[in-house]
Amino acid sequence: MPFEFVINEHPTKVDVPANMPLLWVIRDVLNLRGTKYGCGIALCGACTVHIDGEATRSCITEVSSVAGKRITTIEGLSPDGSHPLQVAWQEIDVPQCGYCQAGQIMSAAALLAKNARPTDAQINEALDGNLCRCGTYLRIREAINRAALRASGAKGAPAAGKSKKPGTR
Repeated sequence: MPFEFVINEHPTKVDVPANMPLLWVIRDVLNLRGTKYGCGIALCGACTVHIDGEATRSCITEVSSVAGKRITTIEGLSPDGSHPLQVAWQEIDVPQCGYCQAGQIMSAAALLAKNARPTDAQINEALDGNLCRCGTYLRIREAINRAALRASGAKGAPAAGKSKKPGTR
C-alpha cells in the first residue's frame, strides 16, 4: 500500500505494508542508516526520530500512522553536521561505541526545540529511556548544556570548534 510523507525535507512515497515499522522503512526501504535498531519494543531509544517535531520511537510506529507527516532522522537534523548538538557531541567526545548516539541526539534536539535552556533535571527527564550501554550520560548532559548555551548566544558559551574537553585545561 502506498504512503506519502516528508522525510528530511524530501517528499517521499513508499509502497509497503501498512503495519511495517517506520524504522524498517527508514533503514531498509529508504536506506537511511543513522537511525538504529536497538530493542524493537521502544525501551532503548536508539530508533528515535522526530515526527512533526516530536521525539518518537520508530521501531513501534507503523508507517500507516505517519502518512502526511514530517519525519526527521539524524541525517536530516543537519546535513553538514553543524547542528549545535552535533558540534557539542564532537567537542566533548560523547560517544564511545556510538550506537545509541543518534537516538540521544534526536531526543535532545526535540527537548531543545521546546526548551532552549533546560535544567539538568529536565534533560534527565527528556532523555529518560534513551539507554547508553557505555554509560556516557554525564557527557551527554554536558553536550546538551553546551549546545543550549551556544544556541542561545549566552555569554561564556564556547565558540564552535573551540573544544575544551573534560580533563583539559
